[in-house]
Amino acid sequence: MPLIETNFGSALPIDGYGPGFFRVGGVVYPGGIVIRAQGLVGWEGYADRAPLLALSGEIDVLFIGTGPEIAHLPRDLIAALEQAGLMAEPMATPSAARTYNVLLSEGRRVAAALLPMPGTPVPAA
Repeated sequence: MPLIETNFGSALPIDGYGPGFFRVGGVVYPGGIVIRAQGLVGWEGYADRAPLLALSGEIDVLFIGTGPEIAHLPRDLIAALEQAGLMAEPMATPSAARTYNVLLSEGRRVAAALLPMPGTPVPAA
């Protein structure tokens, strides 16, 4: 089967992740992130709503990576997102990162808010 390289253009895909970090554009970001095609910001978790609400009108779907397993989102968070016109899909963080990249490669208006995977980060060499 031939391999076809994905071209993201100037959009920001997620290169990888590990315990406590995400790698985007070759740069390692500790902790959680909110990412979309045009950039990313740090994210402190469900109570940190400002970066999520700032996406209103900019995206069609928001994937929320809930860690190693899928989890229910807090009801008040869902209500705040719906009031802002945002549709959120909770997923395990690995699934959310992959799905974000696939839809981004299709040119879709997508974002992901990702909680980091647990564990002790490996020190940079």
